[in-house]
Amino acid sequence: MERITDRAARKPIECFEDLRVWQKGITFVKQLYEVTSTGRLSKDFGLRDQLRRAGVSIPANIAEGFERSSRKEYLQFLNVAKGSAGELRCLLRGRLP
Repeated sequence: MERITDRAARKPIECFEDLRVWQKGITFVKQLYEVTSTGRLSKDFGLRDQLRRAGVSIPANIAEGFERSSRKEYLQFLNVAKGSAGELRCLLRGRLP
Protein backbone atom coordinates (compact mmCIF):
# COMPACT_ATOMS: atom_id res chain seq x y z
CA MET A 1 0.00 0.00 0.00
CA GLU A 2 1.27 3.51 -0.71
CA ARG A 3 2.78 5.48 2.13
CA ILE A 4 0.40 7.73 4.05
CA THR A 5 1.57 10.95 5.70
CA ASP A 6 0.03 13.29 8.22
CA ARG A 7 0.20 16.52 6.24
CA ALA A 8 -0.35 18.73 9.29
CA ALA A 9 2.50 17.15 11.27
CA ARG A 10 4.59 16.29 8.19
CA LYS A 11 5.38 12.83 9.46
CA PRO A 12 4.66 9.41 7.99
CA ILE A 13 1.78 7.40 9.36
CA GLU A 14 3.36 4.16 10.51
CA CYS A 15 0.47 2.55 12.40
CA PHE A 16 -3.25 3.10 12.74
CA GLU A 17 -2.72 4.77 16.13
CA ASP A 18 -1.04 7.63 14.23
CA LEU A 19 -4.25 8.35 12.29
CA ARG A 20 -6.08 11.38 13.68
CA VAL A 21 -9.41 9.91 12.57
CA TRP A 22 -8.72 6.77 14.65
CA GLN A 23 -7.68 8.90 17.66
CA LYS A 24 -10.89 10.92 17.40
CA GLY A 25 -12.86 7.69 17.10
CA ILE A 26 -11.36 6.40 20.35
CA THR A 27 -12.14 9.71 22.09
CA PHE A 28 -15.71 9.46 20.81
CA VAL A 29 -16.09 5.89 22.09
CA LYS A 30 -14.92 6.94 25.56
CA GLN A 31 -17.47 9.76 25.55
CA LEU A 32 -20.17 7.40 24.30
CA TYR A 33 -19.50 4.99 27.16
CA GLU A 34 -19.75 7.87 29.64
CA VAL A 35 -23.05 9.12 28.20
CA THR A 36 -24.57 5.64 28.12
CA SER A 37 -23.54 4.89 31.70
CA THR A 38 -26.05 7.27 33.28
CA GLY A 39 -29.59 8.48 32.72
CA ARG A 40 -32.15 7.02 30.34
CA LEU A 41 -29.66 5.30 28.06
CA SER A 42 -28.11 3.36 30.94
CA LYS A 43 -31.45 1.70 31.65
CA ASP A 44 -32.29 0.73 28.07
CA PHE A 45 -29.84 -2.18 27.88
CA GLY A 46 -30.56 -3.17 24.30
CA LEU A 47 -30.17 0.35 22.91
CA ARG A 48 -27.18 1.09 25.13
CA ASP A 49 -25.36 -2.04 24.00
CA GLN A 50 -26.16 -1.46 20.32
CA LEU A 51 -24.94 2.15 20.54
CA ARG A 52 -21.72 0.96 22.12
CA ARG A 53 -21.19 -1.79 19.54
CA ALA A 54 -21.75 0.63 16.65
CA GLY A 55 -19.45 3.20 18.28
CA VAL A 56 -16.60 0.75 18.88
CA SER A 57 -16.98 -0.51 15.32
CA ILE A 58 -15.94 2.86 13.89
CA PRO A 59 -12.31 3.02 15.10
CA ALA A 60 -12.05 -0.79 14.96
CA ASN A 61 -12.80 -0.81 11.23
CA ILE A 62 -10.44 2.09 10.61
CA ALA A 63 -7.69 0.10 12.34
CA GLU A 64 -8.50 -3.15 10.56
CA GLY A 65 -8.58 -1.47 7.18
CA PHE A 66 -5.25 0.22 7.80
CA GLU A 67 -3.68 -3.15 8.56
CA ARG A 68 -4.92 -4.67 5.28
CA SER A 69 -2.55 -5.07 2.38
CA SER A 70 -4.24 -2.94 -0.26
CA ARG A 71 -5.74 0.50 -0.63
CA LYS A 72 -8.93 -1.08 -1.97
CA GLU A 73 -9.40 -3.09 1.23
CA TYR A 74 -8.57 -0.04 3.36
CA LEU A 75 -11.25 1.99 1.59
CA GLN A 76 -13.70 -0.86 1.99
CA PHE A 77 -13.19 -0.84 5.77
CA LEU A 78 -13.51 2.95 5.86
CA ASN A 79 -16.90 2.50 4.20
CA VAL A 80 -17.88 -0.03 6.87
CA ALA A 81 -16.82 2.49 9.55
CA LYS A 82 -18.94 5.15 7.83
CA GLY A 83 -21.86 2.73 7.86
CA SER A 84 -21.44 2.21 11.60
CA ALA A 85 -21.49 5.99 12.10
CA GLY A 86 -24.76 6.10 10.19
CA GLU A 87 -26.19 3.30 12.33
CA LEU A 88 -25.21 5.23 15.46
CA ARG A 89 -26.86 8.43 14.21
CA CYS A 90 -30.01 6.53 13.34
CA LEU A 91 -30.21 4.91 16.77
CA LEU A 92 -29.70 8.25 18.51
CA ARG A 93 -32.25 10.11 16.41
CA GLY A 94 -34.83 7.42 16.94
CA ARG A 95 -34.40 7.45 20.71
CA LEU A 96 -33.59 11.00 21.75
CA PRO A 97 -35.73 14.13 21.29
